[in-house]
Amino acid sequence: MDKATDDKPGVQQAGKKKPRGPKLDVKRVSREEVLRANVPSGSRFKGYKSCFVRELVLKAELVHYRRECWITPDGKTVIAPLPAGIIGGYGPNVRRLCLMLHAQGQVTTGRLATLLNDVGFEISKRQIVRLLTKALDEFVAEDAAVLHAGLVSSSYVTVDDTGARHAHGNFYTTQIGSDHFTVFRTTKSKSRLNFLSLLRGNYRDYVLNDAAFEYLEERRGDPGLFARLRTFEPQGFCNQVPFLEYLAGKGIDIFDRQGIGVLAEAGLWGSLRHHGLLGDVVIVSDDAGQFRVGNHALCWVHSERLLQKLMPAKPKEARSVTLIRDLIWRFYKALKAWKQKPSPQAIPGFRRRFDRIFTLHTGYDALDQLLTRLHRRKDELLKVLEYPHIPLHTNASENDLRTVVTKRKISGGTLSRDGRVARDTMLGLMKTCKKLGLSFYHYLGDRLGISGQTIPPLAGLVAAKA
Repeated sequence: MDKATDDKPGVQQAGKKKPRGPKLDVKRVSREEVLRANVPSGSRFKGYKSCFVRELVLKAELVHYRRECWITPDGKTVIAPLPAGIIGGYGPNVRRLCLMLHAQGQVTTGRLATLLNDVGFEISKRQIVRLLTKALDEFVAEDAAVLHAGLVSSSYVTVDDTGARHAHGNFYTTQIGSDHFTVFRTTKSKSRLNFLSLLRGNYRDYVLNDAAFEYLEERRGDPGLFARLRTFEPQGFCNQVPFLEYLAGKGIDIFDRQGIGVLAEAGLWGSLRHHGLLGDVVIVSDDAGQFRVGNHALCWVHSERLLQKLMPAKPKEARSVTLIRDLIWRFYKALKAWKQKPSPQAIPGFRRRFDRIFTLHTGYDALDQLLTRLHRRKDELLKVLEYPHIPLHTNASENDLRTVVTKRKISGGTLSRDGRVARDTMLGLMKTCKKLGLSFYHYLGDRLGISGQTIPPLAGLVAAKA
């Protein structure tokens, strides 16, 4: 629906071709060679004809480091340290190639082992797994910093999830991102409690403050319970254990999963607002229940997709569905045009037009019920009228998740926690680099201590782009 409602380019614009010319990388010539020609005697030299050839040098090296050993006067042994980035007898360039091909190229560990052994290495599949999953603490910390910077500085995030396999069980990978960052988190649950814990990042505390009680009121909690828990000062708990002890002390059954779940969500929401996360950030989702928190907006593409799932049995019902879809597409196209040049004077007209479309009675019961259901979500579907900068759909999230789905189809699932964290971290950093216009290859080289381009912290770049 989104592409079909784009404005068609004019004939003159469509006739333009991409300009062609010399490559921009000719200034980075690494070496120059003069090629001699066999010519007959008496020929006249007329200069040179340039030809730029791009080449890749890939070869295996076995470096023998002889490390000095010293005994200090106090009897301690001092051994000269190895260069940075060496793990298990393999240098940082090998690790960079493995990380890039596995994350960005979707190459399996078995094929990586075959490739490197054919080049001239002696390396096993198990060793490649170690290079991909071990000693990634700096990458994991940067990925967490990217999420924090994105939630603090971004005006919106789009979210989505997909199935994942881990330790022979069914897990779920959740994507959180915007125009400038992407993170992935794979967990056992896809509940709202899990989603709020993912938004909390590395924080582990629970806070009962005004924001937490406002959350409980939105969830229509027990007013008597509010009175027992509310205090003059916000209550903070370092982790889940003291939080549950506090609730038990107030006479709350902490083994009631449904009741305690809502209170835990409120404590997490209070923690998010206490740490300044989200703020007025708009969360755009496909209407999955776990994402319906805070300042929430609905994806128009997913909403319109519900009409496609209807199965009319009569020609009249089919015509009604076609008519409603046409009206919604026209309305959506008008919203897209309004986003380019927002006008407050046009907002009431959009709201009235929305009401006219979604209060129509066609006589097709399934269609009328769906229109009534969507009309109840009017505020979330028209959130763009309050925040013109937010997208009307979650296509960006689905595009990001394709990488995870491709990884799942090619490599299957993960078995260890290190493998799961490594997959989420490297895929998220790769997507973030792409959105920031950075080379993932150069990013890996800088973080692994290989001389080359210097890449600043990604969290700072995400915050600066917001």
